[in-house]
Amino acid sequence: MKTRCPNCGAVMSLDALMSHEAAREALTLVFQLSGALGAAVTRYLGLFRPAQRELSLDRVAKLLRELVPDLQAQRIERAGATWPAPPEAWIWAIGQALEARDAGRLKLPLTSHGWLYEVISGWRPAAAAAAPLPAQGAANLPVARSAQPSRTLGAIAALEDRARG
Repeated sequence: MKTRCPNCGAVMSLDALMSHEAAREALTLVFQLSGALGAAVTRYLGLFRPAQRELSLDRVAKLLRELVPDLQAQRIERAGATWPAPPEAWIWAIGQALEARDAGRLKLPLTSHGWLYEVISGWRPAAAAAAPLPAQGAANLPVARSAQPSRTLGAIAALEDRARG
């Protein structure tokens, strides 16, 4: 039986796919993700595909091995801080990546998850963004970096402000 990847268009026999160790590992990892999150991660993996060739199954498995523990833990570490990363944050950040790709603002192919993690570190749920931070909970929040602010996060914030206004 032949299968076609809806993300990259690659065609492969299901038997060959299951007999390939990296492909089997990648499928096992992606099946751990459900619904919208699994679909978003699958689209995100396409951002790593080189322009003139297909993304190797070994690379897909490696990328998933890097992501799945953080997806399951629902948190990420970035610049020495730990940030909450529930499924909604991943889906939102991947949406931002796809929008940036479509607008030509994202250099492809991606080589690491750094861009995505930077965007996730700026994610705030809508209700939490509008509510003031409790004084006692502030000690548990990541400390903002004192280096130059991220241009990506600044642009995202400007777009969100524009959408609200």
